[in-house]
Amino acid sequence: MATKAMSTGVGLSDFPDLLKVNYHEEFDQGLTEAEKAKMKRIDIYRSNPSDPEDIPKYVSYYINRDECGPMFLDALIKIKDEIDPTLSFRRSCREGICGSCAMNMDGRHHLACLCSLPDNNEKSVISPLMGMFVLKDLVVDMTHFYAQYKSIDPYLKRKTPKKEGEKEYFQSIEDRKKLDGLYECVLCACCTTSCPSYWWHPQEYLGPAVLMQAYRWVIDSRDEYTEERLEAIGGDMKLDECYQIGICSLACPKHLNPREALSNLKDLYLEHKEKKEAEEGF
Repeated sequence: MATKAMSTGVGLSDFPDLLKVNYHEEFDQGLTEAEKAKMKRIDIYRSNPSDPEDIPKYVSYYINRDECGPMFLDALIKIKDEIDPTLSFRRSCREGICGSCAMNMDGRHHLACLCSLPDNNEKSVISPLMGMFVLKDLVVDMTHFYAQYKSIDPYLKRKTPKKEGEKEYFQSIEDRKKLDGLYECVLCACCTTSCPSYWWHPQEYLGPAVLMQAYRWVIDSRDEYTEERLEAIGGDMKLDECYQIGICSLACPKHLNPREALSNLKDLYLEHKEKKEAEEGF
């Protein structure tokens, strides 16, 4: 049960949008102030858009740091299992492979399973990925992100059929090495939701995660749709809205470099565009 900081008679419509997330509650764990002082405080964003009476808010929980694992995900699981079972968040592999537990922790987008919980009793804050519609608490709607990923055809495309008896499309060691730093992306959307350009134009701009994967297929020596792929991402704001700000690379929990990948992709598209214009006589 949470101890509300404001009257229960206050309705959602009584608050301007900017003030809604400043609404704060403390979950009643039956702790004294002395006990709280010895524990780690974690403020977690709570929201249930399907409930018109629900007010988006931060709820404070206290955990014993000595009885919790080292990562933010460990703290979330402990809170859900032992304190408040109504808390909602995504998680799966716990190894930084699935990308499910992406969220904002202490001001930085990261994977909760890879982000260490500060080894102190100072307050930590957990909130959903920025710029995404919240389904409940820390769970955001990834539908649009996945639709954008699907739009780049993220799979090998060939025009030449395999020869009789051929089982694989071979690739040199040098060409295979070009894919390092690209294929490891787990599509967690930390980079995309950290990008100001994506905040401004999420419908038009594909974002760093999707564009880095587009680049991964453009440079794959086994793929035979390079020109078509470049044509598909050109024009409008799909690629051009990248201004090389670089926050995407700072945000990546896998230590990849989407900023560099997008820079290379923009160069390849420019070459494609100039070649096309020359062939058409412009």
